[in-house]
Amino acid sequence: MLIIRLTRTGKKNAPKFRVVLIKKTAPPKSGKFSEILGSYNPRSKEISLNKERIQYWLSQGVPTSETVHNLLVAQGVIKGPKIKKKLKIKKKKSATDTEEKPAEEKKEEKPAEEKKEEKPTEEKKEEKSEEKPKEEEIDKTEKKE
Repeated sequence: MLIIRLTRTGKKNAPKFRVVLIKKTAPPKSGKFSEILGSYNPRSKEISLNKERIQYWLSQGVPTSETVHNLLVAQGVIKGPKIKKKLKIKKKKSATDTEEKPAEEKKEEKPAEEKKEEKPTEEKKEEKSEEKPKEEEIDKTEKKE
């Protein structure tokens, strides 16, 4: 299936576009187009179109992209209203999603903290048990003297 759309040409930060007839599935910068139908320079607002060929392809039922449609309406090649471009908005994570994740992380941290707390208490018990014999040894040494 064919479509009339823009392909970018020109240097970095100096865009120029060609109005081309291309397969709809072809990547925008592939360079594999069937026919060049015009050009568009957004910096100088210069537009040159091959109106006869564009009318021919439109009569054959070839659709246009939204941007090309708006260019053609502005140049008077076709009649009708301009199309508002549909913006794709990425959905942000909702507040409930972000709140659930920290809650899960907190649950994971609690058992780890409990394990950490258990180890020091065991070490303290060992230290206490070690300290008691030392005190007893000191008492025994005092008694012997």
